[in-house]
Amino acid sequence: MNETALLLFEVGAVLLGLSLLSRLANRIGISAIPLYLLAGLGFGAGGLVPLHEGAKYFEFGSEMGVILLLVMLGLEYSPTELLTTLKQSRVAGIFDALLNAVPGAVFALVLGWGPVAAVALAGITWVSSSGVVARVLHDLRRLGNRETPTILSILVIEDLAMAFYLPVLSALVIGAGIVKGATALVIAVVAVFLILVIALRFGRVVSKLFVATHPESLVIGVLGLTMLVAGLAQQVQVSAAVGAFLVGIALSGRVAHNAQQLLTPVRDLFAAVFFVFFGLSTNPADIAPVLLPAAILAIVTIATKTFSGYRAAASAGIGVPGRWRAGFTLTPRGEFSIVIASLAVSAGIAPQLAPLTTTYVLLTVIIGPLLARMAEATWFRRAIAPRRTGDVTVDGL
Repeated sequence: MNETALLLFEVGAVLLGLSLLSRLANRIGISAIPLYLLAGLGFGAGGLVPLHEGAKYFEFGSEMGVILLLVMLGLEYSPTELLTTLKQSRVAGIFDALLNAVPGAVFALVLGWGPVAAVALAGITWVSSSGVVARVLHDLRRLGNRETPTILSILVIEDLAMAFYLPVLSALVIGAGIVKGATALVIAVVAVFLILVIALRFGRVVSKLFVATHPESLVIGVLGLTMLVAGLAQQVQVSAAVGAFLVGIALSGRVAHNAQQLLTPVRDLFAAVFFVFFGLSTNPADIAPVLLPAAILAIVTIATKTFSGYRAAASAGIGVPGRWRAGFTLTPRGEFSIVIASLAVSAGIAPQLAPLTTTYVLLTVIIGPLLARMAEATWFRRAIAPRRTGDVTVDGL
């Protein structure tokens, strides 16, 4: 079979299988994300039926998946809403960083990996997966929930922080001097500032580039602009996810509404590819040696992320059920964790960090959506309901 035929055969077979898994997940009432990840494990290196040519498609498709998930999230919110939630959640963002980065740093030091690996693992355990969280919110139909703006503000704060963290980490892992590290940081700060100004101040001008009533030009134009900005952001070491999200924020009115409807099927396709690629990148044989430490780290940081999300929602005046939903929804780690680990390992910093991070990410991405779903279970809602003791109401925590 020639390369083109093999590519079409492999991609077609995997997509057909994903369709069946999506139907199964819908029938049994769970998110399809864990099933997509397990499918990726089966088709990756060391899996039951490894892909050959198809792996190239899924690598690019995974990048598109993150970009589309984030631009669609941006289309849900206006610049005013973004600024308001960022201002309201800045303290929660700092608390989130401290509470979730410290366990990773301590874990690396306990394993004897050194201070640079500690900085890397701190970032790995700190940042939630914007792609996974976006898909969970969509799957569970929670985009309109009161706690969702708080969740998104935490994600945006984390993603923006990565624009500053990654250049610093890059300088540390290659042993760069202070001047070079500072230069990379300044470039990142300027790039983020420019993207924010364009998105928040000139959003109406950007929207006028498109005609809301012409579907073909609209979907092509929005996709093109999103990929262009994401690429420019990535080039200056700012997250492509941040660029895509801010493009969505910049669009408004009928343009945003119609673009959202047109891009939804495209988003669903590439989001599935994104999660499959996580599994494809992992050799199942590498999981066993690091399963126990990864599981311990996952349990600890799922608890810390749940608590920080709970407190952020409480500070925003959200009720107890919404606080738990916020905390559970934020628990998956993903694309940034993989990027950070790759950066450190490629520089020869703690080679064991790669399988540990992959296993850790898989555990949190599988457990996180299940916890988010659990927040709606009748037994859980009863467990967290306020209890009355005489005339005093005790809020279940």
